[in-house]
Amino acid sequence: MTQLAPDSSIINAQACLSLDEAYEACRKETAQWAKTFYLGTMLLPSIKRRAIWAIYVWCRRTDELMDSAEAQTRPVSELANRLDQWEERTRAMFAGQVLDGLDAVMADTLERFPQSIQPYLDMIEGQRMDLNQHRYATFQQLELYCYRVAGTVGLMTQHVMGLDPAYTTAPWSSSPETSDAAIALGIANQLTNILRDVGEDRGRGRIYIPQEDLDRFGYSEADLMAGRLNSAWKDLMAFQLERAREWFARSEAGVRWLSQDARWPVWASLRLYRGILDSIERLDYDVFNNRAYVSRWMKLVDLPLSYLMAQAR
Repeated sequence: MTQLAPDSSIINAQACLSLDEAYEACRKETAQWAKTFYLGTMLLPSIKRRAIWAIYVWCRRTDELMDSAEAQTRPVSELANRLDQWEERTRAMFAGQVLDGLDAVMADTLERFPQSIQPYLDMIEGQRMDLNQHRYATFQQLELYCYRVAGTVGLMTQHVMGLDPAYTTAPWSSSPETSDAAIALGIANQLTNILRDVGEDRGRGRIYIPQEDLDRFGYSEADLMAGRLNSAWKDLMAFQLERAREWFARSEAGVRWLSQDARWPVWASLRLYRGILDSIERLDYDVFNNRAYVSRWMKLVDLPLSYLMAQAR
């Protein structure tokens, strides 16, 4: 079994959890580590939100193999071995082998909402990119990374969300394709993470803003590592925020296809996560000394607006 980081063992420390207990552990972990995302899941029916929590925790386990504080102290060869073991375990899980509570809730989720293993393998491949690639020359390179570590989440969850029968039951209708929009939302979220976490990532020696963009705006890698706030940085960040918003806009087209009980939570999650970009602007782009977030008050204010938007197809 893959050796996981100690601070991410809520489920794995208790291999004999019942299915309900394992789902509850997933709920608690999602609530602790993804507050904005968790708020959106609470708007879903019980069966769907439990599945989303299970998928979130699997994704977090995958991420922590590389990004936990414990993982940062390990050599690349050990991290690569962990990812190989995790891939083996994931393939076994899709084949029906259950080792602990996380496997159990994922097996239950996959039985209720059948889906391909490929997005899960793609996400693991995205973590492999972080083993040795700490710079991205072009946005095209970064887009592939964003797809693997986040766009895949859209593919994992789209079958849980489901489609509105109004688009699928008529004899003349064909099932709409939501994958592009689902991937776009994941990429938009990851671009937002990158902009929010610039200061944190530089401490790990990672720069995700494309080198071509640094060159275009005359802002050097040395400037970024020093946390230099100047007009070039602000112009660069304004450009990055606009790009992220364009990806959010691409994702909006697919929300209307979703089942009625999924549209509100997806709209809420989309709008609240996009709000982090507004917060970065309010900080005057100083993400070196501040962490951008959406306040609880703003979340509560936005929920009814998202609900109204969800009523339209």
